[in-house]
Amino acid sequence: MSLIIENVHLAPVAGPEIPAGWLRIEGDRIAGLGPGPAPDAPGAERLDGTGCLATPGLVNTHHHLYQWASQGLAQDATLFEWLVALYRVWAAMDAEIVRGASAAGLGWLALSGCTTSSDHHYLFPKGRGDLFAAGIEAAREVGLRFHPARGSMDRGESRGGLPPDEVVEDLDEILAATAEAVDAYHDPSPSSMLRVAVAPCSPFSASGELMTQSAALARDMGVRLHTHLAETVDEDEHCLEQFGLRPVDYMDKLGWLGPDVWLAHTVHLSDADIAKLAITGTGAAHCPSSNGRLGAGIARVSEMLRRGVNVGLGVDGAASSELTPLAGEMRQALLFQRARYGPRALTARQALELATLGGARNLGREGELGTLEPGKLADVALWRVDGPYAAAVADPVCALVFGPALPLVRLLVGGRTVVADGELRTAPQDALGRAGAEAGRRLLERAGGAA
Repeated sequence: MSLIIENVHLAPVAGPEIPAGWLRIEGDRIAGLGPGPAPDAPGAERLDGTGCLATPGLVNTHHHLYQWASQGLAQDATLFEWLVALYRVWAAMDAEIVRGASAAGLGWLALSGCTTSSDHHYLFPKGRGDLFAAGIEAAREVGLRFHPARGSMDRGESRGGLPPDEVVEDLDEILAATAEAVDAYHDPSPSSMLRVAVAPCSPFSASGELMTQSAALARDMGVRLHTHLAETVDEDEHCLEQFGLRPVDYMDKLGWLGPDVWLAHTVHLSDADIAKLAITGTGAAHCPSSNGRLGAGIARVSEMLRRGVNVGLGVDGAASSELTPLAGEMRQALLFQRARYGPRALTARQALELATLGGARNLGREGELGTLEPGKLADVALWRVDGPYAAAVADPVCALVFGPALPLVRLLVGGRTVVADGELRTAPQDALGRAGAEAGRRLLERAGGAA
């Protein structure tokens, strides 16, 4: 396929913006871009981008897709209260519920400009089908690039952990299932649509042995590592009480800092913690809406960026961030940083970089994703900025980041159209939404009622 988008404002993230230019796609790659009229390209499809802004596709670096089926519960809870309320609800899930929830969640992400999403699935009730495969099937249907992280928990209440014992797995079982998932699904090729990470859930639900053996497994198999860290003050207190260390120091002791690791949330970091992440090349996934919903706090994103820590964005599980679009997290990130540090704390273009190149770096794909450059994968979002209201904003990147989500004219994943004129073209979007709602109904019915 050959496609030229012309007469468009280009925000490549890498390199200067082009207020009126063109972008050429050949197959699944960006072949060129530049200012002025588009070059001749016999046989190419031409898309008029007048009044539009082209950006790299957005990259979601932390999510729990199964949680689409449990939105609106434990509305006024802290993280630990929320988890205690929902663990037993989630324990009722099966593969059908996960597939319906994942399809709806991924469809929603696509409609907000997301071309690549991670998914951290860490709860595997026995005898309920292949839950990991269910999420992968949903991603294939929707057509997004997918980075599922095989999560795990082995530290239940009887071992000082937070989750009930009935929702955790045995260490040997976890390691075997994780290795099987990597063998079955991980595709390291440059054009890959599917890569697997290893992701024990958190310090309060995974033993030190699980963390260290998972890290060894991931590094032996050449895949990345992911976990939750430093999300709340409660977690700080738990780590100090149980391990005698704060979360980042505990991860350092376990060998869990490095350029192959990205950590979700990182809200409660000291100056020394930030320095450790920067020195080791450890990434962070910032989830502002979820952190706000649970009252967890505001991550020190501006300071992390200033000191050289890579930061991407994450929507987080829909049960702690109801119906949150990924594009909206750019705005939330910007506003949260400015509320804490002042109006120069984060710019619109920095927020866009968090959502694109920052996310690509977290996933180890900055050579393939996250910018509009020749040779990179043709994952592109085209936003309408000349609508009757959005046109009042002189700067199109400001309109995208400062305001509510803009209409999505086209979303391309590897050059393939996933969204056109605000509608999914790979799967019936209303049917996906109904499947997500039905998954929620079935989950609550199986769990015996709402939390």
